[in-house]
Amino acid sequence: MPESGRVNVTLDEEHAAKLARLAERTQIQEGTLARSLLSQALDDADLDAHNVVDLLDGIPGAFERARRGLEDVQGGRTVALNDL
Repeated sequence: MPESGRVNVTLDEEHAAKLARLAERTQIQEGTLARSLLSQALDDADLDAHNVVDLLDGIPGAFERARRGLEDVQGGRTVALNDL
């Protein structure tokens, strides 16, 4: 059996509220519903490299956040995983 991976996802206020409403209506825990929705989205995702780039380009502020992350690494403002 393959190991499962843990991913922490932060939703903006609008999506978090929508997830909460869906979970309440379906009487399912938010985390369980989120896992199911994410799994379905991943199953449906086209993994063609061009499509992945288009998807990433569509995330507001993603490039800027990645750039800031790189600057943090270069500036020594990170914590090694072993230190967590």
